Amino acid sequence: MPPRCLLGLLGLLVLCTGQEERRTQESCDNFTDLDLSHCLMGTSLYVRLLLYTRDNIDCGRELQHQRLSEQPLLDLRRPTAFVIHGYRPTGAPPIWIDHIVQLLAEQQDLNVIVVDWNRGAANFNYFTAVTYTREAAQNLTGFLLTMQEEGASLSSVHLIGVSLGAHLAGFVGARLKGRIGRITGLDPAGPMFTSATPEERLDPSDAMFVDVLHTDMDSFGLRGAHGHVDFYANGGADQPGCPKTIFAGKSYFVCDHQRSVFLYLCALNRTCTLTGYPCPSYSHFLDGRCLQCEAFKPASCPVLGYDLGPWRDALLRLGQTKVFFSTTATPPYKKLSYRVDMATWNQYLRWGVVYIRLHSGRNSTEARVDQKLLRFEQYTSTRLLAQFDEDLQNIQKISLRIGTGNIIGPRYKIRLLRIRFTPLDDPGRPLLCRFDIIMEENMEVSFRPLPCNSRD
Repeated sequence: MPPRCLLGLLGLLVLCTGQEERRTQESCDNFTDLDLSHCLMGTSLYVRLLLYTRDNIDCGRELQHQRLSEQPLLDLRRPTAFVIHGYRPTGAPPIWIDHIVQLLAEQQDLNVIVVDWNRGAANFNYFTAVTYTREAAQNLTGFLLTMQEEGASLSSVHLIGVSLGAHLAGFVGARLKGRIGRITGLDPAGPMFTSATPEERLDPSDAMFVDVLHTDMDSFGLRGAHGHVDFYANGGADQPGCPKTIFAGKSYFVCDHQRSVFLYLCALNRTCTLTGYPCPSYSHFLDGRCLQCEAFKPASCPVLGYDLGPWRDALLRLGQTKVFFSTTATPPYKKLSYRVDMATWNQYLRWGVVYIRLHSGRNSTEARVDQKLLRFEQYTSTRLLAQFDEDLQNIQKISLRIGTGNIIGPRYKIRLLRIRFTPLDDPGRPLLCRFDIIMEENMEVSFRPLPCNSRD
């Protein structure tokens, strides 16, 4: 074959391959992408259901509401997870949609269905979007009833709702008399739902199991407890690393609220192990009063994420349970946590806060326990929770300081008969102890920790 013909054949092959790739891309059904003009003019509700499976994880397929068993890729014998977004004030697709689809498909062989109600959620008027949640719920309920008629089990359905989408999921569950297997609410929306009755918002009766994550209760999120288990990250309000002033622009308004999604993504990715401790309040948790999990034995405390199976029965038995945890500002979000028990024998009563620094080689990390003043005197046992931003292995040295605020007058001595560090969340770490430490208030003392005996 002459070279010119060969080149022509290769060019035709490349052209045909490119056309095939474009046809493949064009056949994908993507999330509705709107712009600010749509929001300003207002959008009418239109619900689309985009299916993803392990066979088409990068290419969504829009589902019709009829003859589901005839639609390719949808296997009604598989469990199904629905992802439901919330209010979209700019009309743009959520930046996390593709990521959560990928991670859910990694958990098990699922039908992952994105509920795209962007036409409806994208409205400059938030109250209009709230109104549309009822209509969108009616649409999704009809689809689920069709699934059930064609052989699917409602108990194998998991609705994951973000913000306003959490209440939409609750409305679906209520319409189906709580027969949905599970609803996960990621920081359910607060505005227009603060004074709502259980019938007007997400609540535990909407599914066989309801778990909720709170990150912005003092602004766009909803206060209170609304699931069988409610996880409160950093108390459920202000999140570390989020702006504290309005000068940060959009991030000031959305950072805390969006953190619920990023914490959940991190948990799905198994790079975060975020353990929640049952407790009446975050302040009690920080005081170290709620670091036991006997109610969940042989399992440990509940861990945020997709698989809550080890704790489900206990949580259903306990009723509505609040669990608290703290995070860092960035992934993997987990703090290194120790329960610290101290026995003091100083002559004079002192009040103060505790600073603890852990050293491993040249690296160190500090915890400041200052949510309240601690009492140090003779025969006093003090328990506190020390949380560190960096996860250091092989702790070689510990530095301790008790700050009393005394800047004039004599420095009083404080004697620790014993200090014991019990690792939380990681039973493989050794317990660390030290005995009979003499220190001055406001002065740092360093020591090498010793392994604790079982009788210590």
